[in-house]
Amino acid sequence: MSKGLIHHIELYVSDLKKTVDFWGWFLKDLGYTSFQEWENGQSWKIDQTYIVFVQAEDRFLDIPYHRCRVGLNHLAFYANSRQHVDEMTDKLQDRGINILYPEKHPFAGGENHYAVYFEDPDRIKVELVAPDY
Repeated sequence: MSKGLIHHIELYVSDLKKTVDFWGWFLKDLGYTSFQEWENGQSWKIDQTYIVFVQAEDRFLDIPYHRCRVGLNHLAFYANSRQHVDEMTDKLQDRGINILYPEKHPFAGGENHYAVYFEDPDRIKVELVAPDY
């Protein structure tokens, strides 16, 4: 293993079914494969890194997630190319997923940053960014 690489990320979610429906196709498109599945969670893996989604207990659902509070702001993934970003943008729109910053898309991150920004069912911001070249 390479020192310093992320081993895994675990996120608690408000509705596991909605989360699995949302993330499953997206992660598969990026090359992840289904890794683990149990009653209250599911994960996907790419190489040696995996991302886990776990159903939060009802007693913790009273305060919803907000990316501007202390904690995680967003997750960013590499696309293969600008064309991949464009293709994914079309897929997101076909699924009725709201594209963030539409007036600046695909340069919402700056003139040299080609990406699409959107939100998962819990409003966690997700970014798919083209490599610089």
